[in-house]
Amino acid sequence: MTHGPEEQGPEGLGSDELALRTLLHSAVEEIEPADGTLDHLRRAVPARRARKRQAMVGMAAAALFIGTAVPALVHVSNATGSDAHPSVVGNSHATQGGQSEGKGEDGRGGGTSGPSGKSKDKGTKEKGKRDKGRGAGSGVTGGAAPTASAAGAAPCTVAQLGGATASAGTPDAAGAVYGSFSVSNISGTDCTVTGPGSVGATATGAADPSRTTALRHAAGDGAPALPDPSQEAATLVLRPGGSYVVKFAWVPSQACPPVGGDPSPDPTPSGGTADSGGGTSTDSGVSTQMVREDTVDGKVVVSHTAAAGAPSASTVVPDACAGTVYWTGLLAGS
Repeated sequence: MTHGPEEQGPEGLGSDELALRTLLHSAVEEIEPADGTLDHLRRAVPARRARKRQAMVGMAAAALFIGTAVPALVHVSNATGSDAHPSVVGNSHATQGGQSEGKGEDGRGGGTSGPSGKSKDKGTKEKGKRDKGRGAGSGVTGGAAPTASAAGAAPCTVAQLGGATASAGTPDAAGAVYGSFSVSNISGTDCTVTGPGSVGATATGAADPSRTTALRHAAGDGAPALPDPSQEAATLVLRPGGSYVVKFAWVPSQACPPVGGDPSPDPTPSGGTADSGGGTSTDSGVSTQMVREDTVDGKVVVSHTAAAGAPSASTVVPDACAGTVYWTGLLAGS
């Protein structure tokens, strides 16, 4: 038996679909919405849309903040010490170490207005460090030792320098004489020594001026006992009472000759007798003696003048007729 085409309802649905639709309708026909549901939907839908818009605006603001804040944070994290500028982001006190900064000497909180208060505290700490350094022992009578840092001190003037002294030792095994010059800051303020000044050698008496010179000390020269040139300073800051030193060495090239020239034989024999015939008896006891007379009086005056033009000091090296004076640059006083 052949079945004909399936019958369709008025809406184009098959008989099975119509039966399912009728069954579903009958299952929910008694279900009704609660009271106020429509009003709730009318309020909830616009509110949800508003929340979505706010969320999108917040996300955009957060992205903008991150894009601007991250470079600033990187800059602050790379900065070190009290020179960092944390005011770009965050609180300056929190970046520089918390609430302990900015307090005065009485322990109470100082100004919290930012950079001005911090600068004041920083200046106070630096001043305390300088005062502490001045009070440290240095070995220099009447003041602290000089420092190689210029520290902004003005060049020393003639009025600020004084107390120049000179000293020379005794000849060593090679005949060299070592000595030094010392110059002090006699003022009440710091000043900068800009150079060692000048050292000269003047031949006096029997010393030969043409064979007497003064040279700057260099590594490997004829004065090995002088400090190595690497220990010299280009400039030195002298605090009140501080001093600097310039050392020298007299290295003779030739000893002073004796008075009257080279030693000569004494014509008087040390022994022997003469016979009546005018002849001279030469026995084994007769010999010629060499006589050495005193050396000539030669001296070299070694003098030093500070770079400012004064003060000056000098010392005399005796028994010096020809040679070289080697002298150093600026050395810290001891």
